[in-house]
Amino acid sequence: MESTVPEIGWSLSDHVAVITLDRPAKLNAVTAEMSAELMRLADWCNGSDDVRAVIITGSGDRAFCVGSDIAELDAYATPWDFRNRADYCDSLRRLRKPLIAAVNGWALGGGLETALTCDIRIAAESARFGAPEIKLGWVGGGGMSALLRASIGESNAALMLMTGDPITASQAERWHLVSEVTRPEDLMDRAHAIAEVVASRAPIAAETAKANLRAAATMPLDQAMTYERDLQTVCFATEDAAEGRAAFRERRPAVFQRK
Repeated sequence: MESTVPEIGWSLSDHVAVITLDRPAKLNAVTAEMSAELMRLADWCNGSDDVRAVIITGSGDRAFCVGSDIAELDAYATPWDFRNRADYCDSLRRLRKPLIAAVNGWALGGGLETALTCDIRIAAESARFGAPEIKLGWVGGGGMSALLRASIGESNAALMLMTGDPITASQAERWHLVSEVTRPEDLMDRAHAIAEVVASRAPIAAETAKANLRAAATMPLDQAMTYERDLQTVCFATEDAAEGRAAFRERRPAVFQRK
């Protein structure tokens, strides 16, 4: 498996895939071609038993991603065409595998939405997060309001959305926008360490945990609990769950096969 777009880096090792937005001269702004490639990679990851966790990061030390390439936006013939474009956040939401954001610099606009789309977010001390669309006359359209509100609360989300001003990595950690903040030079090592732990767990159970979290965000509590119980039953019937129970009895590490 290789990326077919030069601005999207790709690697896979020990069940951990790494997607790198590789356009540092443009602060890793996303083009339509890059968005389409992210969708292709997401679909491939979903269908591959070799992938158990995915990391997404940006190239260079200045930016994770600053959103869409604004120079491309006037290319849409109508606002309706713009509304129906293939969006990179939608591409990443297609991933059923656990997704980790390693935020190495500016995460602005769609770049912040990209980070918010991920299941786990860690950031370098140099990272900055912002929703600056209001300064340009519009608002985010990749889930910005809903995801920010769920992550940091209504008042904090309103502050970011209505001022457009960025926050630091330490502020993001205090507001629970990110789980951890590391030194820039330690960011990818830490992201890989988390991904490797996730990849070592039962893969179907990890994907189920992600599905349960998404359900919990949109379902009433009683329905979410029923859904969770149903997915627990599915997991319990897998060969990996039988392996986990056997490993516990035999006091040995479990070896999971995604079966």
